[in-house]
Amino acid sequence: MGKTFDIGLESLTAGPLPANRRSALAMPSGPAVRGTFFLETFGCQMNDHDSEKVAGVLMSRGYRQVESADTAGLILYNTCSIREKAAQKVFSRLGEYRTKQAQGQVIGVLGCVAQQEGEDIFERAPWVSLVCGSASYSKLPELLAQVEAGNQRVTGLETDTDATFETEMTRRDNPWRAYLTIIEGCDKACSYCVVPYTRGPERSRASNSILREVRQVAELGYSEVQLLGQTVNSYADPTSRKMRFSELLLAVADEPGIRRVRFTTSHPKDFTQHIVDAMDAQPKLCNHVHLPAQSGSTRVLRAMQRTYTREEYLEKIAMIRGARRPISITTDIIVGFPGETEADLAETLSLLDDVKYDAIFAFKYSPRPHTPSLSMNDAIPEEEKSRRLALLQEKQREIQMERHAGFIGMAFEVLVSTKSRKENHWSGHTTCHRVINFTSQETALLGKYVQVRVTGMTPNSLVGEHA
Repeated sequence: MGKTFDIGLESLTAGPLPANRRSALAMPSGPAVRGTFFLETFGCQMNDHDSEKVAGVLMSRGYRQVESADTAGLILYNTCSIREKAAQKVFSRLGEYRTKQAQGQVIGVLGCVAQQEGEDIFERAPWVSLVCGSASYSKLPELLAQVEAGNQRVTGLETDTDATFETEMTRRDNPWRAYLTIIEGCDKACSYCVVPYTRGPERSRASNSILREVRQVAELGYSEVQLLGQTVNSYADPTSRKMRFSELLLAVADEPGIRRVRFTTSHPKDFTQHIVDAMDAQPKLCNHVHLPAQSGSTRVLRAMQRTYTREEYLEKIAMIRGARRPISITTDIIVGFPGETEADLAETLSLLDDVKYDAIFAFKYSPRPHTPSLSMNDAIPEEEKSRRLALLQEKQREIQMERHAGFIGMAFEVLVSTKSRKENHWSGHTTCHRVINFTSQETALLGKYVQVRVTGMTPNSLVGEHA
C-alpha cells in the first residue's frame, strides 16, 4: 500500500499504487478528463525526484494521475539534457502529442531541456503551453493557474532564484527509499557540463527544513533516505547554524526511525576528511561514495575545468581508503573529450587499476549547448570514442569480477526491494550499494532488511541466499 501525507482536505499517496488504484486512475479509457495528468520522466535520480515534487504539487491541487497520455487533461514531459541530441529526442517525442492540444489537452515540457531551449520550444512545437525548468517547480501553482486560465505560452525559466527550490508537497514513488534535495544547481563550471545553465547556481536548503522532512518521511515508515544534489557535498547551510555537510549527515542519521543514509553526487574538490570521519563514527551512513573522476589525465582534467589534478583526486581516494571500515567507491568517466590522446586514455585506464572502483558509469563525450567545450578543437571521431569506451568497460569488468569474487562466503544486510518472477528469488542493495540477487523460502520480504550470504557473482551483481 502507498503512504499518505495529510495536507488539510487533500492527501498524497506515496509509493507504487496498488493494482486496483492504478486501474482506477487510468479510467476512463475514452476522452481526456480535466483535472488529470500524465507525467513521463527521463534522466537521473534528480529528475525522478523532481517528478515526485511535480506530482505532489499537482495532487495537492486536486489533480489525479493517470497512466496514459490519451486520458490525461495535462501531459507533462520531464526531460534531461545530459546526453547528446537530447533536445532532438524531446521534439521527436513532442511530435507524438501534436494533435493533443486540438483535443483540449494541455502539453508541458519540464526539466533541463525546457530550461535549455526556453521559449524556442513554443516556436518548434506550438501545441506546447507550458515550459518550466527545475528551479521554478515551487512556482508551479501560479504557472498552472495561468494555463488553466487559457494562457497558451506559460514559462518558468528562472535559475538565479532564492534558495526556495523545494515544492510544498512531494509524492514519493519509491516505497523503500525517500529522496531529499539538499542543494540545487552547480557553481563548478566544468567545460562540458550544461547543469549550471539548466539548473542555475548552487543554492543550499536550510538544515532545519531538511531535518523536518527527514522526520516526516521517517513517520511515514521510510527507513532509508538519500540526500541529493548535483554537488551534494558542496552543501552550505544558509541558516545561522552553519551546519557542515558532515554534520548534516550525522544529524539525519540521528533522526528516529532512520536506518540508512545515502548521498550523491559528491565533487572531489569539496570532499573532506570530515565526511570520512562521520562515516566511520555513524554506521547508519552507508559505506558508499560516488566520486566522479571524469578522466585520469591531469591534462584532460584541466581542459574539462575540473578544479583538481589526478594526484589530488587520488589523495581523496586515499582518504576514503583510510577509513576504519571498507567504503565502496564508484565514479563517472568520460572518454573522447576533445584533444584526448592515447596517452590520456592510458592514464584513465591506469586510474581504474589504481583505485579499483566497485562500479563506473562511463560515457562518450557529447557536445552540449552553452558549454565552453562546444568550441574546442581536436574532436574525436565517434568510432574512436566507441572503441575507447569499450576498452574502459572491459577493464572495469575485469576489476569488478575480481572484487566480487572476494565477497563469496561473506554475509551482508540487504534491503529487499524487488521480487523476481522466478519463485523464491529476490533482490536488494547492501549498505555499500551492491546489488544482491538471492533466494529465500520466505514469502513476504519486500521492504525488509535481511542477512544474505554471497554464494556467487556476475560482473554487475552478487548472488546469494537468505542466511
